Amino acid sequence: MTSTASSPKFVCTICARGGSKGVPGKNIRMLIDKPLIAHTIAQAKATGLFEAVAVSSDSPEILEVAGQYGADILIRRPDELATDESGKLPAILHALGEVERQLGFEADYLIDLDATSPLRFPEDIKACADILTETGCSCVLTGYPAHRSPYFNLLERAKDGSISLSKQLPDPVLRRQDSPECFDMNGSVYGWKREALKVDPGIFYPDTKLYVMPRDRSIDVDEELDFDIIRMIMERRASN
Repeated sequence: MTSTASSPKFVCTICARGGSKGVPGKNIRMLIDKPLIAHTIAQAKATGLFEAVAVSSDSPEILEVAGQYGADILIRRPDELATDESGKLPAILHALGEVERQLGFEADYLIDLDATSPLRFPEDIKACADILTETGCSCVLTGYPAHRSPYFNLLERAKDGSISLSKQLPDPVLRRQDSPECFDMNGSVYGWKREALKVDPGIFYPDTKLYVMPRDRSIDVDEELDFDIIRMIMERRASN
């Protein structure tokens, strides 16, 4: 069964691999009052958007924690989709297939949330959903204004060792403010029209949209220092 246009059906996937190299065990490491992944599950649930919030992992421990903290569907990711070389899109597509099989209908939209980005607000997720439904775009992704510009102060080293600006315009950019607007992808939220994702899996379609988030909602856990920064921001929010 496919939903009608008047009531679009959203599903949420959270893909959390067990074999993190930079910060071992990060997805279920305690952050303030609950494991890291539980913050993302709670944000997804708080939106009220989703037919189901699904967690996909190769780790039984992650799936157990996800179930304890409210995930609706737990998906055991195949080993071949959980190697260091595996891309995330195949894991998302596998999760989507399992969600739809268990729900018994096709979704209209899928939103994938990064388990290592606990600083987003539920409103950020809702805003991405609104962009999908209001513009009809194939994909929406999130980012924040870049601190470095490839046209002004982001350098690139060539194979011969020479250094140059990463991107150059016909006329040199003398002030960073005069360079084209650039953003860092933060990986916090990805949203797709289901049809686009199934037919042509990717993120950069001709009609892909960007939802801009502030830096203090865009930090993800990639190294130990990130935990300290995120904890500080969360504590500051709680005290305000």
